[in-house]
Amino acid sequence: MLTEFPVIHTNVWDAIWGVPVVLVVVLIAKWLFKLPPSWLSTVATVVALAISIFISHPKNLSAGIFMGFFYSGAAMGVIYSTQQSYYAYRKR
Repeated sequence: MLTEFPVIHTNVWDAIWGVPVVLVVVLIAKWLFKLPPSWLSTVATVVALAISIFISHPKNLSAGIFMGFFYSGAAMGVIYSTQQSYYAYRKR
């Protein structure tokens, strides 16, 4: 029976580089491959999981998976909130 939450330690990569790198890779993939918006979250999740599992947390799979989904969600949140702010500004 699970009685404790897993301990996930963040590092400098998580705080400074993880989300911006995923964001930049997703935007580059969007522009280079002309991806439809429905594919952006999939690309973000795959890139974020790869970076998190293999670079940020190579010795801790549970932390890598958790932080990968965190990177992906944060990067997509930045993209969608910026898009909505732009639309609201243009509508005004």
